[in-house]
Amino acid sequence: MSQLKQTLTDTIIVSMKAREIERVKVLRNVQAVIKQIEIDRQTELDDAEVLEILQKQLKQRHESLTIFTENGRDDLATKEQFEIDIINEYMPKQMDDTELAALVNAEIAEQGATSMRDMGSVMGVLKTKTAGRADPALISKLIKDALQG
Repeated sequence: MSQLKQTLTDTIIVSMKAREIERVKVLRNVQAVIKQIEIDRQTELDDAEVLEILQKQLKQRHESLTIFTENGRDDLATKEQFEIDIINEYMPKQMDDTELAALVNAEIAEQGATSMRDMGSVMGVLKTKTAGRADPALISKLIKDALQG
């Protein structure tokens, strides 16, 4: 079992004992998504794959939060924010913009990338280097800016 999945399971047990029902619901939901993907793929997920799932879960909740906020549904927005906060506890520390820009520039220089044709290879390497620590959309934007500018 991956370390991240074990941590999730341990946290669920602790939260159940502390009677943190809402927290348990969120964590069980995440755990169910992980188990369903494992069943579909017929393999056990490692930490990197679990992180990908957590990122997708966060993205879905951020989208819902935006919709609920725009439509004045503060009750649902509060619930989504609560779930985001809980899932974020399992995410690695996010890279700041300066650190990420430096990493993008270093990878472009290392690969000798000069045009948008090279974007895929740069993005592939950076996606693995920053797994769970940076938004892929932001990485993509920084690469485009660097290669076009």
